[in-house]
Amino acid sequence: MTDESGILRCGPVQLDVEARTLERGAEQFHLTPKECRLLEAFMRYRGQVLTRQFLMKEVWLTDFVADTRTLEVHVHWLRKKLDRDGPVFIRTVRGVGYVLRLEPAEERSSSE
Repeated sequence: MTDESGILRCGPVQLDVEARTLERGAEQFHLTPKECRLLEAFMRYRGQVLTRQFLMKEVWLTDFVADTRTLEVHVHWLRKKLDRDGPVFIRTVRGVGYVLRLEPAEERSSSE
């Protein structure tokens, strides 16, 4: 998943954490620092449901979760970059948080 150059790869997505760039197919996007940290967390824990509390602690370094609108907005921005004319990669798990699914096999194995 991570190579020696600090690049994370999951399915069709590649994230260069230091340069804060996201590549999906032929498209490349520059990410804000928070978008990059959020996508990095999703990619490192791919396929696992991440709670809002975990993501707030991991990305914003806070335990404050009374209002997760900031998180929701950042997830929205990432979805716009990841999901352009394609499948929804970041899925909402109602009442819990989010999960990153990049490959069809992950969908089958989690529902079995």
